[in-house]
Amino acid sequence: MRFKTDFNDGWIFEGKEEVRLPHTAVDLPFNYLDETSYQRPFTYEKRFKKSADWDGKEVAVHFEGAMANAKVSLNGEELLTHPDGYTPFELRLTDRLTDGENVLTVVIDGSENPEIPPFGGQIDYLTYAGIYRDVWLRITSPVAIGPTKIETPDALADAKTVTARVELDNPQGLPLDGTLKAELLDATGAPVAETQADAAATVNLNFEQLTGLELWDLHQPTLYTLRLTLTTGAGEDVTETRFGFRTAEFTTEGFFLNGRHLKIRGLNRHQSFPYAGYALGNAAQRADADILKNDLRLNLVRTSHYPQSVAFLDRCDEIGLLVFEEIPGWQHIGGEGWKAESVENVRRMIRRDWNHPSIILWGVRINESPDDHDFYVATNKAARELDTTRQTGGVRCHTDSEFLEDVYTMNDFIMGEFEVNGNRTRMGLRSIAETTGLDQPVPYLVTEFNGHMYPTKIFDQEQRQAEHVTRHLEVLDAAYGDPQVSGCIGWCAFDYNTHKDFGSGDRICYHGVMDMFREPKFAAHVYASQGDPDGGAVLEPVTFWSRGERNIGGVLPLIILTNCDEIEVEFGGYKTRIKPDRERFPHLPHPPVIADKQHFGGAGGTWGMSWLTGKLTGYVDGKAVMHREFVPDPLPTTLEVEADADTLAVHDEVRVMIRALDQAGNKLPFFFDPVEISLDGPARLVGPATPPMRGGSTGAWIKATGPGQITLTVTQAALGTQTITLTAEDVP
Repeated sequence: MRFKTDFNDGWIFEGKEEVRLPHTAVDLPFNYLDETSYQRPFTYEKRFKKSADWDGKEVAVHFEGAMANAKVSLNGEELLTHPDGYTPFELRLTDRLTDGENVLTVVIDGSENPEIPPFGGQIDYLTYAGIYRDVWLRITSPVAIGPTKIETPDALADAKTVTARVELDNPQGLPLDGTLKAELLDATGAPVAETQADAAATVNLNFEQLTGLELWDLHQPTLYTLRLTLTTGAGEDVTETRFGFRTAEFTTEGFFLNGRHLKIRGLNRHQSFPYAGYALGNAAQRADADILKNDLRLNLVRTSHYPQSVAFLDRCDEIGLLVFEEIPGWQHIGGEGWKAESVENVRRMIRRDWNHPSIILWGVRINESPDDHDFYVATNKAARELDTTRQTGGVRCHTDSEFLEDVYTMNDFIMGEFEVNGNRTRMGLRSIAETTGLDQPVPYLVTEFNGHMYPTKIFDQEQRQAEHVTRHLEVLDAAYGDPQVSGCIGWCAFDYNTHKDFGSGDRICYHGVMDMFREPKFAAHVYASQGDPDGGAVLEPVTFWSRGERNIGGVLPLIILTNCDEIEVEFGGYKTRIKPDRERFPHLPHPPVIADKQHFGGAGGTWGMSWLTGKLTGYVDGKAVMHREFVPDPLPTTLEVEADADTLAVHDEVRVMIRALDQAGNKLPFFFDPVEISLDGPARLVGPATPPMRGGSTGAWIKATGPGQITLTVTQAALGTQTITLTAEDVP
């Protein structure tokens, strides 16, 4: 039987410190970090004893990801190298283990090696050194189940088909006598169908005439499991692989999921976190997917600019979040060896992830790179040979680019061009004909917009926040208004640390609609407000509600991001109901409400009058569904401490947000005082114990180190002390 166990404990880092993986090689500050601090080699070592239970078995150690240029040795003998920092690799240990103690050594090099992607030029993100994903020890029979590709060729038919191509691992070259049994299971584990075939190096399985099965879709992401049981003279092996029935197609008329037209509304995601870099565990990866789907109400995420965690992709499968996944790189194309490695990146990415129903597009071009005909013919060829069920895309930022992929994917930053050269009127997106230079329509997807054209901090002045919001609204409206545009993916979801060449002076790119702690800026509510109110009402005025925050004073015009039918606004004796502005934003599912002087006769904008309370109520189908109140004299009143979950698994992390609130429960946007965080119980804090608030909030990740109750205490001088309790549980 197959045995897979966590191999993350007991690693010795740099010969002196015992650490548990995932691990970042250098402790990182929130900002003003020196990106050269981790650009050197680091050594990890693990000592372990061979078990008698492994005799006659195949033994391998599997690395989900290490940054970068990993060299793996066993008992002093180098046996494997793996340059790519984003895809898995494994070392076969069979017949190499001694009966006593064995020493596994991994040397990684955080240097930006110009011979491997994404390096060689300047990249706008950081590649934090470390073994930053899980490591597993896998024990199997000498003949075992290898890579398995599952396809659903007629997913929309009443009677469906499942095919699977199964490769068998047989490194010892043993006779392939036996059978491979395949069981199709539904989400409850109940059997749906069964078949079997004789064992062979490659086995093709088919299930046909399957009825009563459900599609994988955004609102009902039904997953099925293929359980394989291999029985040979060498023993038995069992694997389980999840998949879903769905179709996904980009056309010249837009994107279609399961035959239904769907406008893509997404954001780009970097997999980095404050203090930990890449090295937060699976729970944090899964939580990011939940934020994108549930808080931001997106239907797609782009994994910019590299393959991301399997845990993140698994969660996208589970919750119905589409994924555009791409290979590592940013603008630069290296030499022939570099290109060959990039083609291998395509193969590794697809072979790892080809069964995820959430993935609908393979990115096979280096982000924003120049045309390179032979190189991109090779990347497309590699993708199409491995997977005929998905289209390819290649993200560019320049017009008239050679079109070798199936979908023309374009970073369109025209919204900022009117400021740069003055020869453009303000516009959301360019026409497809202008960007492609083609005289015929092609499948088309906008893959970045805004971002560096208008970086905005969570505590920036209100009028900048309003302009940040407006730019996202205008591009989304333009995409919704063009039926040939499949949708658009904004840059980006979360702020991120970067090189000195790209960020603000503190080495942070403030391009996100959320900050690095995943705390929403106003622009986050642009996306959330496009979700159906049945999934939750959104009512977010783009204001700090202060007389003197804006030039001249007041809060008008006031953008109210909402998915309600109308908003009642009350201020200074005026009370009026205002409907969404469909004249300015005719194509959005839910345009914002814009309150202006026409609604208040000048109130809310005159300097010198008393500042008063503001009240907003959102109505859907004539019923009040949400209420907000803003006080004229906000004072530090409440210290809010909120964890994403109150239960976590041992070794997992949970995010905790800390906020300073006023009398009405609104965040104080210019509160920057520090808080003190202390822990009691089996846990450690990721980051400093005395962080400052940034724009009225700060965050932390709490990592459980063992089972039991964890008490988290937060103290702030003006706001007092709050305590929450978490429970860490052993999970098999």
